[in-house]
Amino acid sequence: MFEKWFKLKEHGVTVKGELAAGLTTFMTMAYILAVNPSILGVTGMSMGGVLIATAISSAIACICMAFFANLPFALAPGMGLNAYFAFTVVLKMGYSWQFALFAVFVEGIIFILLSLTNVREAIFNSIPLSLKHAVGAAIGLFIAFIGLQNGKIVQDDPATLLAEVVYKDSFNTSGIFAILTLLGVALIAVLAYKRVKGALLIGMLGIWVVGILAQLVGLYVPNPEIGFYSLYPGWGAPDFVGFGSLLGQCFSPTAFANFNVLDFVIIMLSFLFVDIFDTLGTLVGVASKADMLDEQGRLPKIKGALLADAVGTTVGAVLGTSTVTTYVESSAGVAEGGRTGLTALVVGALFLIAIVLSPIFIAIPAFATAAALIYVGFLMMSAILKVDFSDLTEAIPAYITLLAMPFFYSISAGIMWGIIFYVLINMLTGKFKKISPLMYVLALIFIAKIVFLG
Repeated sequence: MFEKWFKLKEHGVTVKGELAAGLTTFMTMAYILAVNPSILGVTGMSMGGVLIATAISSAIACICMAFFANLPFALAPGMGLNAYFAFTVVLKMGYSWQFALFAVFVEGIIFILLSLTNVREAIFNSIPLSLKHAVGAAIGLFIAFIGLQNGKIVQDDPATLLAEVVYKDSFNTSGIFAILTLLGVALIAVLAYKRVKGALLIGMLGIWVVGILAQLVGLYVPNPEIGFYSLYPGWGAPDFVGFGSLLGQCFSPTAFANFNVLDFVIIMLSFLFVDIFDTLGTLVGVASKADMLDEQGRLPKIKGALLADAVGTTVGAVLGTSTVTTYVESSAGVAEGGRTGLTALVVGALFLIAIVLSPIFIAIPAFATAAALIYVGFLMMSAILKVDFSDLTEAIPAYITLLAMPFFYSISAGIMWGIIFYVLINMLTGKFKKISPLMYVLALIFIAKIVFLG
């Protein structure tokens, strides 16, 4: 059955390998089940309801990815987009969360229309191969940076922007977190060096066990007030009542109260812009690392992947969550050997299981996923070696992409600045023939976005 649906032999994989890859991907992105409710909850939305909406919308999108495209990419409500939803649209601009959900719904409908045409596929194919390799490496830096933050190794600092975490007065919380993160990276690296199958997953589970032991002996002391929770799996009942309070609210009268058309268009376009280029960036980076791109740098079946993303966003808005997008953590499953839609199907199934077992999945500690992200960042950095650094018209835009993505903390920003510099440098050096017409259009759109939307 799986062979018929996913052509496992053709891709050189087994059911067991795809199951392990799917579980690995899910483990690295399960944090969204805890983080998304906490972010959207500040708007007054039911946190328990948001968790269920997050799980169902992620499952539907992953299943669509499996059957529409047969690709190992997982989807869930995107980080950054949920913060824009909560803190900018609702708290800063004063609109209801129902209004924000309606904006996401309209964005999703536009996505579906664009995905059924060749627009998004044309954008993907127009990006030069050097930038695609740079995006892959930049995503590596980006997720490694996320890992360093989640593992309590770096923190915000008003004087230097970033700084090492000071552990003097917090050894039993952030100090142990950092140690376990670094030990997790070392454990995964050793297992990978010894070619142990499932190194990422074994390393994550292994370091979680070490963390539980640290809590047992008192080295790690939970302190929920500052974000350090017990490492023991818990239990609880799903909040279906809260979920009912969100279902279909994007169409409620509250969504259209004090409706401002100009604000709505700007908000909707902001969701649209970030989602398009976050998704394209993730597909480029992860597919490049998995050697899924053809000789022209194109991704077969990309239309199905983009459609899965669009359906996930639209359904997610109806269920009660912010924009669903393709997750960069898919790279963890790809690094584990995932190559077909069976990997995505496993992730989708685990999201559905997570509705019942949500306290257990939420208990996956940040240091375990942080260690995996830091190691996967190393694996993805190798893509930069494919860029021709002897040709500055290719290398400089790739370099800008590599810098912008982690420093702006945005996949879409990395792509945006990379494309602008690619067009600008090649125009100024007289290499007009290298630039496709769509690249000119994208560069102008990005410049307009910077000037008028910020």
